[in-house]
Amino acid sequence: MSWLVKWFGNHGSAQAAKDRLKIVLAHERSVKLPYMEDMKREILEVVQKYTHASKIDIKADSNQNIDTLEVEIILGK
Repeated sequence: MSWLVKWFGNHGSAQAAKDRLKIVLAHERSVKLPYMEDMKREILEVVQKYTHASKIDIKADSNQNIDTLEVEIILGK
């Protein structure tokens, strides 16, 4: 039980339930986007085709009603 307190803090039970629900909903929402892995792969292929990037980082995130895809490309000199 102590790991729950560490994870969610020492909130009341209502706040802890709300926090857990947010995590569950975010996970379910990410599962509903079956095309996300294909899209990441295609973006990676296109960037590699047209640049000599030293680092490409692609992150997908779901927050409330907004899905975001963040792409960080570090170009070589």
